[in-house]
Amino acid sequence: MRPRRQLDWTSGASAAEFALVLPLFLVLLFGIIDGARFVWETNKAEKATQVGARVAVVTNVLSSGLRDEDYAGQSAGAVTIAAAHRIPAEALGTVKCTSTGCTCETAPCPSNLGTADTATFNDVLVARMRQIHPAIQPENVEVRYSGSGFGFAGTAATGGGGGGTEQMEISPLVTVSLVGLEFRPITSLLFASISMPAFATTLLAEDGVGSVSN
Repeated sequence: MRPRRQLDWTSGASAAEFALVLPLFLVLLFGIIDGARFVWETNKAEKATQVGARVAVVTNVLSSGLRDEDYAGQSAGAVTIAAAHRIPAEALGTVKCTSTGCTCETAPCPSNLGTADTATFNDVLVARMRQIHPAIQPENVEVRYSGSGFGFAGTAATGGGGGGTEQMEISPLVTVSLVGLEFRPITSLLFASISMPAFATTLLAEDGVGSVSN
């Protein structure tokens, strides 16, 4: 009878050890899965931001006031910008556009930012970014226009220098940012979430007209 009792004791000890180790093993396993998921979500967010910046520089500028601004005769620092001259970077601070409208984040900005193009923001920019990362919502996207030192004064649609085009005189730097994204790890049973860092990509504006991008 003694060998059988010893076997029972050994089996019971193994079961108890397994019960103690199993939770730690599951935490480790799900932690590895969560780490891989976080890298994947980060990669999607970065790619969506890059695609968004590409869309923003070739489609309609989101602020009609920025599009129509005539820089001829304006002062940038101690310099008065003459018609057909290059627009210095100091002529534009930062214009921030979101799903709710455009505001002057850092002066100087156009005196009238005009009407925000929410159709381009939601139906073109955000829609294209959601093809890469479906979790993105309009409130997660921010677009900023800032001075670059490129562009020539007197060529806006309402400018005095002529041309009558719908393109901006200035060629600003365009920064598309993703903010407020959340990551829900499996190890928290999906009840808790972790705030992901902000993502941003900056490109130089191209024509700033249109509703299609590659």
